Amino acid sequence: MKWHTVYHWMETAKQREFINITTIVEDTVKETGIREGMALVSAMHITSGVFVNDEEEGIKADFMEWAEKLAPFRSDYRHHRTGETNGDAHLKSLLFHHQVMIPVTNGKLDLGPWQEIFYAEFDGRRRKRLLIKVMGE
Repeated sequence: MKWHTVYHWMETAKQREFINITTIVEDTVKETGIREGMALVSAMHITSGVFVNDEEEGIKADFMEWAEKLAPFRSDYRHHRTGETNGDAHLKSLLFHHQVMIPVTNGKLDLGPWQEIFYAEFDGRRRKRLLIKVMGE
């Protein structure tokens, strides 16, 4: 069994943004030479997430609108008493999870039709890490 870990730094232009990272993960899998296994993709920050879905602008806009309805920005979050103002970003990240596991088959990500991997940012415009760990044979 082989293990390969890569840290990729992300810095979004916007406060809230979805970034397609499928190619980054595919390139990492290719670098490893692993033919059969799994790729773990993890957002290493508590106001970010990783998810799998469709690369389509309408659904991404729907996701952002849905997240804002479920966890709207408000000034009265208890978390803000710490001096932070990103309580909503912490809640939004829970909706999209902090990591995903993707099968690797014949040396490639084994995604279904239309599936892509996204980095979800809810408190952006600063540097954050993304972990990609590929394991297998």
